[in-house]
Amino acid sequence: MPNETTESRPGEISNSKEQGPPIYLKLEDNIKQICDRLGNSPDLIVRAYESPFQNIRVKTLYINGLIDKELVEEYITHALSFDSLRQGIEPAAEEAFAYAKEKAQNIGKEKIVEDQNSLLEGLLSGDTMILFDGLEKGISVSTSGGEGRSVTEATTQVNIRGPKDSFTESLGTNLSLVRKRIKNPNLWVETLTIGAVTKTDVSIVHIHGLAKEETLQQIRKKLADIHVDSILESGYIEQLIEENNYSPFPTLYNTERPDSVAGNLLEGRIAIFVDGTPFVLILPATFFMFFHTVEDYYQRYDISSIIRILRFICLLVSLFGPAIFVAALNFHQEMIPTPLLINFASQREGVPFPVVIEVLLLEVTFEIIREAGIRMPSQIGQTVSIIGGLVLGQAAVQAGIVSPAMVIVVSLTGISSFATPAFNMALSIRILRFIITFVAAYIGLYGIAIIGLMLVAHLCSLRSLGVPYMSPVAPFASGDQKDIFLRTPLHFMKTRRRLISKDSKVPGTTAQLSRDGRHES
Repeated sequence: MPNETTESRPGEISNSKEQGPPIYLKLEDNIKQICDRLGNSPDLIVRAYESPFQNIRVKTLYINGLIDKELVEEYITHALSFDSLRQGIEPAAEEAFAYAKEKAQNIGKEKIVEDQNSLLEGLLSGDTMILFDGLEKGISVSTSGGEGRSVTEATTQVNIRGPKDSFTESLGTNLSLVRKRIKNPNLWVETLTIGAVTKTDVSIVHIHGLAKEETLQQIRKKLADIHVDSILESGYIEQLIEENNYSPFPTLYNTERPDSVAGNLLEGRIAIFVDGTPFVLILPATFFMFFHTVEDYYQRYDISSIIRILRFICLLVSLFGPAIFVAALNFHQEMIPTPLLINFASQREGVPFPVVIEVLLLEVTFEIIREAGIRMPSQIGQTVSIIGGLVLGQAAVQAGIVSPAMVIVVSLTGISSFATPAFNMALSIRILRFIITFVAAYIGLYGIAIIGLMLVAHLCSLRSLGVPYMSPVAPFASGDQKDIFLRTPLHFMKTRRRLISKDSKVPGTTAQLSRDGRHES
């Protein structure tokens, strides 16, 4: 399989590839073989180069749309200028081949291909192939480029203060955005190919000396064990390597922000980049990561701490809000002040449904409006969501289907769920909210307490690449509490998380990492 790894030197992951048929001696036979295997695709461009020497026939091949046209033109113009090889002397094919290969080194990464599979793989990766008549080998020059989306502002993780750039669908561009932030030779990149059909490039990025070697080995093994036809997005990788497939909580963090990736790399975590998607996976992940944002570190510590507390309050409201309301009305009316209870009873007069059905109707309606707003064009999606919510809510109250208090509870719950920075965690909370509401409708607050304890026990049992999901709260680490519920001033945050990073020294000394990954004195 193309994603099986073999022994390689540090910093690389090599894959054993099936050796294809050799390149033919005749140039036309090679061209015909390539055209046949690509189904005579019109985007395969074959250009004959008119050499000044009669005994040399050479052609270039590339896939239109995958290459940088300017780079290709420069390559054809300079690398194949045999007229300067030897004045007045007819060169042999081998001599012309060596000369063209030497000239290609000044343009881009080049290599020799000697079989049909490598030739096709290079073509489909955006390389330009140079084939000579009379030689059973060719030259592959990296000229990948083509059309692509430019670097724009992040759409799923919006911030007020901080960098506005986000990842794109280009693997090379994404890696460069991280290297611009971490100008350190210990930022290592390991690349492999996954997908028997798609041949997708996947890169493992870490800071040598900070990331734990055992964690790296786990990731390498998990990626090497993936045997699928296609990898179209990083979500494929996430589902194939996560350890807790039946848990509603995500154990891998994803982001489209380069500064978020850089910050997590500096903490000792590892990032997985997938070609063709702007979302990068970060692991190991912990529960509290999903409620932190990079903007927390761009603001003063007191402001960031207050906002974090607000997020955790919103978590509790979005998870238990409707359930507590249902339990109080069904089983625990004595907990509600008498004037408020009378008010609730008068509002529910004429409502034909039980409280739990009332909640479910509004929750499902809210989810439909939210999903419709996401899928509709951005120009009208937000407007439709706001107007739809107001009109439907008001109409439902006037029709006597739901009570006004229930509309307030469900609306507050839905708005609170938007305060969760990570979208996949917010989805998990939305699913669990329905389950907790059902339990509260039949058991009351006792059911909420039981399912709450079950959730805590489940969270404590989860692992992300061997790291406890609830760390550093469970197991409790007193030295790692400076950046969990509250954020202390930056000059107090002098250590990294011991369960995450190989080196727990001051983050500011990362630039002093020596070549072997240890801190210089």
